[in-house]
Amino acid sequence: MPAKQDIVYLDEELLEGLGILPQEITDCIEDAFAEQAANRLWTVPKSALLPGDGRYMMTTLSAADAPRYTVIKTAMVSPRNPARGLNGIEASIILLDSETGLLRAVMGGNWITGVRTAGLSAVMARRLGDPAAASVAFVGCGVQARSHLQAFASIFPLTNVRAFGRGLANTERLCAMARDLGLSATVAATAREAIEDADLIVSSVTLSYDTKPFLDARWLKPGAFTTIADLGIPWLPDSLSAFDAAYIDSREQEAASPKPMLPAAMVTGDMAEVLSGKVAADYDPARRSAFLFRGLAIGDFAVAALAFETAVAKGQGQRIGPAA
Repeated sequence: MPAKQDIVYLDEELLEGLGILPQEITDCIEDAFAEQAANRLWTVPKSALLPGDGRYMMTTLSAADAPRYTVIKTAMVSPRNPARGLNGIEASIILLDSETGLLRAVMGGNWITGVRTAGLSAVMARRLGDPAAASVAFVGCGVQARSHLQAFASIFPLTNVRAFGRGLANTERLCAMARDLGLSATVAATAREAIEDADLIVSSVTLSYDTKPFLDARWLKPGAFTTIADLGIPWLPDSLSAFDAAYIDSREQEAASPKPMLPAAMVTGDMAEVLSGKVAADYDPARRSAFLFRGLAIGDFAVAALAFETAVAKGQGQRIGPAA
């Protein structure tokens, strides 16, 4: 590799238009876990700041030597962004050469965050979800819901979608997307109406510790799989014991987090344990199962590397000159 190369800028529109399929996202994340297990990919737990005014700031860091990248992501949840005409969550990624430290790419982080989060869910869903799942319910209908719908539709023989959210525009957009995929879609009047009797449930409300819990795991039917991408904030704490099996993304990251998603005694296993075979994770029609997660640097690494290499192979992206 030359000592210096052009820096490539990949904006959100370009990234979304690369044509990367949900299956490719899921597979590249599983491959990254295999590399981590072989000590060829390294990550640290994500760091987060909560200034106390509703903002949530976080960073992830990961690196490997094959491919030779270091990936750093920064993201912010800002409750005041929608009033500014901005997304509630904004993220950016830089990709560097892991040998020289030279900057290789600057990338929008919103699309990558969305699809990598759904990809992490999909890794667990294709183990814990009913292979014949026909219905999926969404509580929270924003970008995470749309990314999860695409990912789950690539795995399961879905026929119908139920949506419950606060924002009418997002709810209607999610339902329109479902119909474009050939699925029926309905807007639920209540959260219970949405998730009760659903085969798959996706919880992705906007992150805020001021949210009053309103979801009850006891509403779920046996065999249901729930992916919880909002730290479990909207779930009634005393109902979480209704999950017969509850998995998280990383025990190490959870131990480093000031506020646990659920009691440690309730954790069945984490993703590395599942993918290594150390902990079993299989669909059981008699059990309610859940995957609660904060998001992992390994997912950001896997998808950022895939997107960068896909863009370069297609000759896409704005070249902005070699690193100094």
